[in-house]
Amino acid sequence: MAGLCEGRVVIVTGGGRGIGREYCLMLAEEGAKVVVNDLGNTRDGSGDGSLGPAEEVVAEIKAKGGEAVANGADVSDWAQAKGMIDQAVATFGRLDALINNAGILRDRMLVNMTEAEWDAVIKVHLKGTFAPTHHAANYWRDLNKATGEQVNARIINTSSVSGIYGNIGQTNYGAAKQGIAAFTIIASRELRRYGVTVNAIAPGALTRLTEDLREVTEERKASGDPKWVAPIAVWLCSAESKDVSGRMFEASGTVLGIAEGWHRGPTATPVKDPNLMGPIVAELVAKARLNAGMDGKDLD
Repeated sequence: MAGLCEGRVVIVTGGGRGIGREYCLMLAEEGAKVVVNDLGNTRDGSGDGSLGPAEEVVAEIKAKGGEAVANGADVSDWAQAKGMIDQAVATFGRLDALINNAGILRDRMLVNMTEAEWDAVIKVHLKGTFAPTHHAANYWRDLNKATGEQVNARIINTSSVSGIYGNIGQTNYGAAKQGIAAFTIIASRELRRYGVTVNAIAPGALTRLTEDLREVTEERKASGDPKWVAPIAVWLCSAESKDVSGRMFEASGTVLGIAEGWHRGPTATPVKDPNLMGPIVAELVAKARLNAGMDGKDLD
């Protein structure tokens, strides 16, 4: 019986560890040919980089009879991101899906955060999503123009509940992840003409990025297993998902759901005098739904 992603070629950035590793292994189990990208750095992005983690995943896939190749590109580097797309096509003859999963953490309260800590996180997450997506989208656009057919391709981005709901101590990370949410919606509208869907996942998993953020209990270990996140990512890479685009999926061992984006709430008739704003705003705030917390429920 053919796998869900049989013959499809998929790039997974940050594929050497954690959630990315589970993506790669499950994709290969479902018949995909995988480009395992990993820079090999620590969780804050420091280090000299090593292909070791990516090569370990490739070896594991090949040992089970699958096809995979390692890639050590810095996804936030324009030329290296293009090289990663080119490698997939040169190695396997095509590209069908891109999972933008690479990321780092440099958590700090806003008043203590340095410019470098802000810049590094924004670069890896936002530019590291934009650059590979740009080059993959150009490949698919050219293919669409050459064949006149829909390319049936996929982009899966990685957001976070920290971005879509907010989390103290993560203004840099949360801002980047909220940016990725908006990027996903807009890219999905731009690329659908070529047959490319664009979705995002806000994963809940216990990895080296998150293991020391809260107490690690047995319950958290079970619900935070990255294996809970991989199934939705693999399905989104498949041909079955062609009618789903522009969506944000929350995925963990406790929930699989869709996070709904901003909607206009209560409104009032506009006024030109700021002195009249007080009671108008008070009424709007009283009518408006509260912002959601990290669990997706309204804050008290």
